[in-house]
Amino acid sequence: MNIRIIVSSAMAIGLCVPLLAQRKDAAFKTTWGDPDLQGTWTSDDTWGVPMERPAQFGTRAHLTEDELQDRAKKVEASKQRIEHPNDSNHSPALAQLEKGQTNRSVDVAPVPGQFGEYARRASNQTSQIVFPENGRMPALTEEGKKKQAAAQANRGKTPETWTDWSIYDRCISRGVAGSIIPVIYGNGLEIVQTPGYVAIRYEMVHDTRIIPTDGRAHLPKSVTSYMGDAVGHWEGNTLVVETTNFNGKMGIGPNGGGVPTSPDAKLTERFTRVSNNTVNYELTVEDPKTWTSTVSS
Repeated sequence: MNIRIIVSSAMAIGLCVPLLAQRKDAAFKTTWGDPDLQGTWTSDDTWGVPMERPAQFGTRAHLTEDELQDRAKKVEASKQRIEHPNDSNHSPALAQLEKGQTNRSVDVAPVPGQFGEYARRASNQTSQIVFPENGRMPALTEEGKKKQAAAQANRGKTPETWTDWSIYDRCISRGVAGSIIPVIYGNGLEIVQTPGYVAIRYEMVHDTRIIPTDGRAHLPKSVTSYMGDAVGHWEGNTLVVETTNFNGKMGIGPNGGGVPTSPDAKLTERFTRVSNNTVNYELTVEDPKTWTSTVSS
């Protein structure tokens, strides 16, 4: 299946991540002539946008003006809560613990509320997923259902060994998609370029991807990893990155959660610089062994 996942505040297609340290470069070109994506970026502005679209929105990808105003109020409330914590307005994780809403995960640790990140402006997206048109994950294959059941069963039991904890719990990796989708904190990434290469370094867990853009082939299928093997090329001003050779242990949800993809999964990312402080990002996931439908992107 192909899933187009977007985090966007400016376009219907793409992930828009505001640049934190603004640069004045009208041409957006490196000294050697490649499109310039370099900088420190964040997906914070889509923090709070659900991964899957709530049913009441149907196939509507964007909020109405009234709905957007309501979300803007929530964004401002989050900003005030995080910047000005008090006894009645502490860590969301601690509040869950006090209500008895616990699960076995590093995310339930009662970290201070001010550790959290938040949007600076409200996104008009109704969901992170924009394709399929209903903004929701397609049905799982039988293989996908088995992987889902195994993951859920393991998550609910008392750990007996280190392998009973998730890859994210052990701070090994968040995967490609999980490193982009915004979570409570750590949503930054840095892009650095040299002739023939693009490097992406993620703030949380500190994965770094070294992406060649010189036209080389992928590594042999026997060579796998959590982040896969990434090969890039330029299409005009857009960096297109195709990643294969996954080890089948990471999902495409926040922090790499969700049903793990198969080792045959292929992720295609598109990065396009559109202004001093905006990069549009689009992710397409193809994995017919895990999901039943095939959707054109």
